[in-house]
Amino acid sequence: MKLKFLGTGTSQGVPVIGCECEVCKSANPKDTRFRSSVMITSDEGKKILIDCGPDFRQQMLLNNEGHIDIVLITHEHNDHVIGLDDMRPLIFKTGKNMPVYCLERVGNEVKNRFPYAFADVRYPGAPAFDLHSITNRKFTFEDTEIDPVAVNHHTLPILGFKFKKLAYITDASSISDKEKLKDLDVLIVNCIRKFDPHPAHFILPDVIRLQEEFKPKKIFLTHISHHFGLYDIEEEQLPAGMHLAYDGLEINF
Repeated sequence: MKLKFLGTGTSQGVPVIGCECEVCKSANPKDTRFRSSVMITSDEGKKILIDCGPDFRQQMLLNNEGHIDIVLITHEHNDHVIGLDDMRPLIFKTGKNMPVYCLERVGNEVKNRFPYAFADVRYPGAPAFDLHSITNRKFTFEDTEIDPVAVNHHTLPILGFKFKKLAYITDASSISDKEKLKDLDVLIVNCIRKFDPHPAHFILPDVIRLQEEFKPKKIFLTHISHHFGLYDIEEEQLPAGMHLAYDGLEINF
């Protein structure tokens, strides 16, 4: 299987509008971050998208992606769902509804934000989704086993997702399903900044504690803000086995 980072930034993205900091002004493409999302390609070639934010259209075009088989949504915040309308060309191309798997609460929010996609009489150009409610129990799509991981985004219960020995977690501030994070080859986890505590997101000392607790072979940080620092400097200073993800990075697992 393969995972590609389509975006590794926070809800504001990097650069941030109007910001003059060294990260936002950096010429290094690894310091430019779309909103967080990944594309997983299964062993059978199925395309699994995790989260669909406001940069979805650009992410697909830049990565020469033209097909998605299933969408997994971690939670209902705009930077993770608001790009769903841009699925229309993919839906029109196949003539099939797009399967979307998420918590029931999240599915209800998707209906609220895109009511025209669920109307009894739909506008001819509207997208069409098949919503599937999931919990933190394993399920299978085609031949791929997907294991949702319960985490918390401040007080909001949300999901990460585990495939084989790789787990993808974004927007978390605590982990509920700790057993699922043992014996991992790769842990991908949000890290919004290095120092100042955040009520809804891990910061670097939190991730170091996760590394010590779960001992994955590798950790990649995502959902990174411009406060974290320049890629070339910060990557060299991270603990052994820990890396900053960047847009376009691919991982085989």
